[in-house]
Amino acid sequence: MLPVKTILDARNLLKHLQQEEGSLGFVATMGALHEGHLSLVNRSVNDNKFTAVSIFVNPTQFNEKHDFIQYPRNLEDDLEILSPYPIDLIFAPEALEMYPEPDTRTFDFGGLDKTMEGKQRPGHFNGVAQVISRLFDIIRPDRAYFGEKDFQQLTIIRELVRQLDLPVEITGCPIIREADGMALSSRNKHLTPEQRTAAAGISKALFLARDLAGKLPIDKLQEQIISLVNDHPLMQVEYFEIVHEENLQGVRNWSEAGGKIGCIAVQVDKVRLIDNINFSS
Repeated sequence: MLPVKTILDARNLLKHLQQEEGSLGFVATMGALHEGHLSLVNRSVNDNKFTAVSIFVNPTQFNEKHDFIQYPRNLEDDLEILSPYPIDLIFAPEALEMYPEPDTRTFDFGGLDKTMEGKQRPGHFNGVAQVISRLFDIIRPDRAYFGEKDFQQLTIIRELVRQLDLPVEITGCPIIREADGMALSSRNKHLTPEQRTAAAGISKALFLARDLAGKLPIDKLQEQIISLVNDHPLMQVEYFEIVHEENLQGVRNWSEAGGKIGCIAVQVDKVRLIDNINFSS
């Protein structure tokens, strides 16, 4: 299917779909598609009569211009990857279509965006909120699907929907991993073979953390996992935080109520990767 490039054309196509009964699912992507994205598409196709996918590298969520420029883009490959799926709309706008004027909106997510990725990348989640709220306004889906690998982002999008009182159901989908446990990511394409081998140690460290949960104090477990990853000369941990599933605040003791997530960000040479582990599963 050919991608739709303008908001007007997208809305016209969606208006046609809305004349038929059935729910609309939506998967927002920045392209460089992999099996993780396809698991979201497949879930949407199974859950809904119609499915829309966006492919847009959003400039407002990048802290560094170099990172934005280097982000992998290949629309032809992405369209080929999506071709086996019964998708009703592929929306692939240019930046000027999405932002004909600068988006000056600011969002307040309380403590949700002040820790982990928010601390390392100031303004990142405000940019995510800008583009997701814009996409929701264009697509108007009944359901939207996001990967749990970006767990903090998923939590913030749920809060965005709550704050704006949007009629869309947010569904989190499990992390898709390669055979050695490494979480799929578009940024994996930037890894050299040596870096890729090293990066497999991130998920191994998280699986170890899950095995040790409750057996070591929180701070000792964090120290052990950080030390384990940093032992590899190509890797440097930015953070490893164990947080409450609902509010993303740090866990001090295993006895505290509620689900707990271990979130990690690692610089593998010049490639930055994130991953997480759910201590409740």
